[in-house]
Amino acid sequence: MASSNSTSHDYESSRCRQQQQKGRGENLDNNSDLVGGQEKQTVTGRDSSSAKGGTGTGTGTEEEQRPPLRIAVLLNSYRSRILPAIRASYQRTIGAVAPDAQLAFYEPANRPGEFPNPDYFDLIVLGGGNVDPRKRHPWILDVHDFVRSLVRHHPHKKLLGICWGHQTICSLFGGKVVDAPVPEMGVASVNLTSQGCDFFHEVSALGSFKLQQHHRREVAIAPEKFSILAHDNQCLLSECGNILTFQGHPEKDSETARLRLHDSVRWFGFDSLSDEKAWTRLQAMMDTPHDGEMVWRRVFQWVRDGQGQGQGQGSSCQKASKM
Repeated sequence: MASSNSTSHDYESSRCRQQQQKGRGENLDNNSDLVGGQEKQTVTGRDSSSAKGGTGTGTGTEEEQRPPLRIAVLLNSYRSRILPAIRASYQRTIGAVAPDAQLAFYEPANRPGEFPNPDYFDLIVLGGGNVDPRKRHPWILDVHDFVRSLVRHHPHKKLLGICWGHQTICSLFGGKVVDAPVPEMGVASVNLTSQGCDFFHEVSALGSFKLQQHHRREVAIAPEKFSILAHDNQCLLSECGNILTFQGHPEKDSETARLRLHDSVRWFGFDSLSDEKAWTRLQAMMDTPHDGEMVWRRVFQWVRDGQGQGQGQGSSCQKASKM
């Protein structure tokens, strides 16, 4: 899997900034050229013309004929020292399922005004963050504007929200985000509703799957016209079918999860010295097997299912928006 850091997009980001100067909520410049020569490399570094599909759906022949998925990932952590590790985790987990996928990373909190050109990408991922999504920092408002523009002008484009992204999307569509009674960290079960069992057919018989969790806020009230795929608003799907969100982290493996073990001091009041048993239990929860690969397979099938749909589809997302 090849990836491109947002530093390779100075031209595109300048065009976006010019649009933002005209006023919040206006359309981003969707006709600007894609920049960054590394943008079209593959996850594994192979040329995409020789890479075989890895979404886990369809026959081998069909997969080989499909172009690689192009994915833009917005990392919403402000000045985090572990951002390189987060990028690497996306590369590992997505690469295990779709080795020819093309990833590009953007950091709205650290490079304000720089956002992907939706015309180029098959999937926009609004990822995790380390700032309360309810804050009104300028860069957060810029993210809101980007989502507004995406929904208004690209209603058929697939948007995936993860953790901070899940909460932000829900807030923009009229849901409510609150402080969780107890923060959650480590692998935990995501219990599906009947609609969720229909959507996640791989685990429909089991009725649940496991994901890494790392959050101290949650969606208390889901937006109208969003289907609840998992109990406690852990997974939501818009009525138009083009917006999917998870509170958990399909992109996070145990290696990356362990980098945030220190949050146990702020969240739970212990560390390895003050409570060795609790620390050991927390480590074990992070090392528990999870279903991130299954979730990515389903996500990529969802993206593929929507490719080529008409411009008229997705209008219900615009009507449902409370933005």
